[in-house]
Amino acid sequence: MSAEEQFMRIALELAAGAGEMGEVPVGALVVKDGEVLGTGANDRERAGDPTAHAEVLAMRAAATALGSWRLDGCTLYATLEPCPMCAGAAVSARVDAVVFGAPDPKAGACGTLYNLCADPRLNHEMTVTRGVLADECAKLASEWFEGRRPAPQGSRRRDADH
Repeated sequence: MSAEEQFMRIALELAAGAGEMGEVPVGALVVKDGEVLGTGANDRERAGDPTAHAEVLAMRAAATALGSWRLDGCTLYATLEPCPMCAGAAVSARVDAVVFGAPDPKAGACGTLYNLCADPRLNHEMTVTRGVLADECAKLASEWFEGRRPAPQGSRRRDADH
């Protein structure tokens, strides 16, 4: 298993924990020189904070660990492609690379809808690696959302007894 897959497995564990807490299951971590500096899982509902995305929380924790807002030499791992806010925060923090699992066709800002990570008009660009454990990342999210949608009329939801 590659280092990218190992770190994405950690992000998947964080995402699963967020899902269990009723949050959209996204997990993220920041790594530098093979060391995890910060982790995050979506926490918007519990915190009542629209900026409490997994990636932002992981970058905040990494900045605290480094004692600097500059995350030079760091890689941000996320189970879902970062949104414009999170990709913008990664650009502002000078992250070197973003690695994500599943693309986000509704809000992806690392190549799907936008590409803030490689926009030469901005003050920083980073490398992007897409699709690490993409199937597992996508499955976690889709199953979580599937469990929250109302069942079609005349059918029972799978989790109706829980």
